Amino acid sequence: MEQITIFIETITTVQAIDILIAIGIILFFRIFSSSFSYIIIRMFKIKENKSKRIRESAFYNPLKIFFVILGFYLGIVFLKAPLNLTDDIMFVAYKAFIIISTIAFAKGLATSFTPKSSLYEKIKEKTSKNVEDSMFDFILKLIRVLIYIIAGFIVITALGINLNGLVAGLGIGGVILTLAAQDTAKNLFAGLVVFLDKPFVVGDWIQVDKFEGTVEDITFRSTRVRTFENSLVNIPNAIISNASIINWSKMEKRRYRTNLCIELDTPLEKLEKFKQRVEDMLQTREAIYDDSIVVKFDNITDNGLNVLICSYTHSVDYNSYLAEKEDINYKIMKILQEEKIGLAYDTKTVYVKNEKMGI
Repeated sequence: MEQITIFIETITTVQAIDILIAIGIILFFRIFSSSFSYIIIRMFKIKENKSKRIRESAFYNPLKIFFVILGFYLGIVFLKAPLNLTDDIMFVAYKAFIIISTIAFAKGLATSFTPKSSLYEKIKEKTSKNVEDSMFDFILKLIRVLIYIIAGFIVITALGINLNGLVAGLGIGGVILTLAAQDTAKNLFAGLVVFLDKPFVVGDWIQVDKFEGTVEDITFRSTRVRTFENSLVNIPNAIISNASIINWSKMEKRRYRTNLCIELDTPLEKLEKFKQRVEDMLQTREAIYDDSIVVKFDNITDNGLNVLICSYTHSVDYNSYLAEKEDINYKIMKILQEEKIGLAYDTKTVYVKNEKMGI
């Protein structure tokens, strides 16, 4: 408090006026930072007439921060001569201005490459349709990481840290980091392989080992899968790249297959008529591929006569497939009832020896 009192007492009238002017400069940039940001973005978005869309721009808030920091920096520069500020103070002010501005603009540039930005929509429109959404999002994530890495190097340089010494230090600690981050590195490379190979995309229904569900997101390290129990599983990409992946969403058709065991004493004429009726029934169904229908007297067993019924349906969605399968089963059972054909069961005859009766 005493130092502040002494400082106030030593301020002359001219210096007091200069301080008020510097405060005015700071307040001016603070008050009009929004307007300045709006005007600059409006210059680059001539066709954009909605002020809300302009204020939602990725660079709107970073520009506001820049003008506020610029006001503080200009105010300090203005006070350099009146208050005899040292070069060290000016150096710190300059470095702070550069660092904060770099972080703000890096944030704005990185935000431009997010799904919510208008730039994202424009790039998406001009990108080849062969590029999957998951691959496109992965590339944008990589761009954002590179932006922050470059900004980090600029900040390190502004702080006066020797990059040569930093690189040498990383060389010494690189071995430790490499050993510690082996799994992370494997997952990163595996994630790149997943994107290039494209065994699945976001929204696909996949099965990897014991996990099955819908892909919600693919990140650098892992793939998030929403299981049918509604739980969320993060599967490391290294596991996915080395595992057998079943992509159920890529199915073009599903197979219906059943094996009926008919009673041994069934007349062959009835068996032949049953086969023909089942085949005719399947051919009348719109969801069944006619050239895939198989109804054959497949085998003779101890229990009965096996009839193989097999066909493919384009009802690949699981619910529609179950509905199609159920209706076919109903119609097959109806044909069995109408033809008075019974299904055989696995039976065994047990003979019991009675010593008293001599049997």
